[in-house]
Order: sequence, then C-alpha cells, then structure tokens
Amino acid sequence: MPNWLLPENIADVLPSEARKIEELRRLMLDNFRLYGYELVMPPLLEYLESLLTGAGEDTDLRTFKLVDQLSGRMLGLRPDMTTQVARIDAHLLNRASVTRLCYAGSVLHTRPSGLHATREPLQIGCEMYGHAGLEADAEIQELALASLALAGFTEVRLDLTHVGVLRALLEQCPAAQRDQAKIHAALRAKDVPDLQALTKDYAPAVRAALLALPSLYGDIDVLAKARAVLPELPGIAKALAELAALAASALGRAQVAIDLADLRGYQYESGAMFALYVPGLPNAVARGGRYDHVGEAFGRARPATGFSLDLRELARLLPTAERKHSIRAPWGNAPELKEKIAELRKSGEVVIQSMPGHSHELDEFECDRALVLEENGSNWILKNLG
Repeated sequence: MPNWLLPENIADVLPSEARKIEELRRLMLDNFRLYGYELVMPPLLEYLESLLTGAGEDTDLRTFKLVDQLSGRMLGLRPDMTTQVARIDAHLLNRASVTRLCYAGSVLHTRPSGLHATREPLQIGCEMYGHAGLEADAEIQELALASLALAGFTEVRLDLTHVGVLRALLEQCPAAQRDQAKIHAALRAKDVPDLQALTKDYAPAVRAALLALPSLYGDIDVLAKARAVLPELPGIAKALAELAALAASALGRAQVAIDLADLRGYQYESGAMFALYVPGLPNAVARGGRYDHVGEAFGRARPATGFSLDLRELARLLPTAERKHSIRAPWGNAPELKEKIAELRKSGEVVIQSMPGHSHELDEFECDRALVLEENGSNWILKNLG
C-alpha cells in the first residue's frame, strides 16, 4: 500500500476548497459575534467519562478512544462539541445570566454520518444557556438560517419536530417507557410494521397516537392534523404551540415542514428540534434544538439550546472559488520596493513576489496587475496585465 494513502472518509483539503471553508468560518463567526456570542475553543480530546457525560449511546459509538500515556486513563477524541461547550458553561464560566457561546473546530467520527460524508467534519455552531423561553429557540433558529444565507443558499427547507410529543405519550404507558429505545428507532425509520408489533399491548389511545406519528409529516397544516388525532395532553399541546410559533418565525426565509417522527438526538434533546436542508445534499446540512438536561450531568442544570453544521460539507456544495486577483512583484531588497509592497498589503492587496525563474507559476492566484519600476527608475507603479 502506498504510504501516502489516507484512511477511508478522511481527506486533505486543498487550497481552493480550504479558502472557501475559511471564508465561511470567518463570515459565520463574525455574524455570531454581532448577536453577542463569545468564542470558546474546547480541547480536541478529553477523559472519556467527561466527554460522554450527558451524551447518548450514538455519541459513544462515534467516539475514537485511546489510552492516555501519562495517566493510563481512557481518552476520547471529540465527535461533537456541544457537550464540551455545555461543560464550559456549567463549570468554567459558571454565570447566572444568559450566556451565548460559539465555536469552530474539527471533530472526529469512527464512522461517516452519511453517504460520502467525511469522518473529520469541521463543526461550527452556537449555544445559548440560561433562558428556557421560546425566544432562545427562535434566536438559534434565526442564526442557523442566517448562516446558510451568508453561504449563499436561497432555497432552504426547515424541518421542525418536538420531543415533547413522544415524551408526553410515553408518560401515559409504562410498557411504552420500557420500550422507548425501540420505539425511537422505529419512528426514525418510519417502520410502521415494527411499530405495530411493538405497541400491540399498549393502551389503545397511546398505541393509536404512536402509529399516527410517522404520517404526521408535511407542511405547517400538519399541526392542525396532529391536534385532531393526538390525545389532548398538556405536553403535546405545549409542543405543538411551540412548533407553530417557530414555523411562523421562519416563513419567508425557508420552506417549512413538520415531521413529528424525526427524533434524531432524542436521547439528549428536550424540546423543539430543527434540521435544515439545501439542494444537492440528501442529509441535513445543519441541526439544532433544545437540550435542557445535559447540564444536569455536569452538576448544574441550565436551559440550553443551540445548533451546529459541518463547514466542509457546506463548502462542497458551493461553486469552485474564483482565483483571487493579486499583484505580481519582482523579488528584490530595494527599500523603495519593500516599502511599496508593504503599503499595498496594508491596504488589503495580495502581493506575490516572484521567485527568480518562476515569475508565472502562481496557480492559486490571478495576477492581473504587476508592480514595475517607472522608466525613469524613480517610482514603483502598478501596471495592468492584459
């Protein structure tokens, strides 16, 4: 095997793609800052028990594990940054007020999350702690939509769901509570035959409601249908009202869909959840939602909501970046030349000094101007290159 081969679903990022990713990262982090989100940088690896605190079984399966050569304890390479940021809020910042945090960094997965997906996503996102009201969910949803708009996506579909619907149903039936992992898996797969077999001994009202969930998918009118076919329970009424408010806040910015059986992240999410889809990608490009109970695992319960997306996957959908316009300058140590180059770079221009014998080997940049010495030899001036 050639020694330059990389593991499956791991790849180098080449200059034009790296530039797209970095420009997106800067745009989004700058926008988060405008909303008051502070940047944090969690470590790439942690003790395994800390990394998996508050996370579900799927997070454990996605985590690369290794032994710490210093302590002998198990370490994990982060597969997601959400719980790390929750730990920072709970223990390091320990604020009583509303806290807004954002982050960007690589995560590692033992298996790809979808077809052609990388096992080294570049995750970017933001989290809000300390406010239990729907206003926090609305701001996070707005930021997620704004992030895709900054990337140039105009056709976006927003899928909304709420774990409160399923949890309210499970509370009515002890047998259903024992089977919740199986029910969750059947609902995610929309496997109605499996759901029928699982629920055959449940209370009739709960069984009918669970069997109805896979069909409660479509536009915002699904909420009216859900009110008609689901039991009149306070938890369900609250969940449907919150979904209606979040859907209304996104109208005009995205095509809104409701899917009451799409419960990815159910193990640690606690309220409304959303997924964003764009043309060209079958998987969700961004996911977010409320996860109030994760902080409890760190000893400090805090209302929490947030979203994240993979910059590498997003950049793949964008057109190839145009070669950046730049200025070609000769190599030299003349003070006047160095002063002129410094002045141009300070103004934001890309100035590339050609190595001797390589004046036209500038693959990544489009040199449309050149820095040349005037005929009288007194000044360095810019000359357009035709």
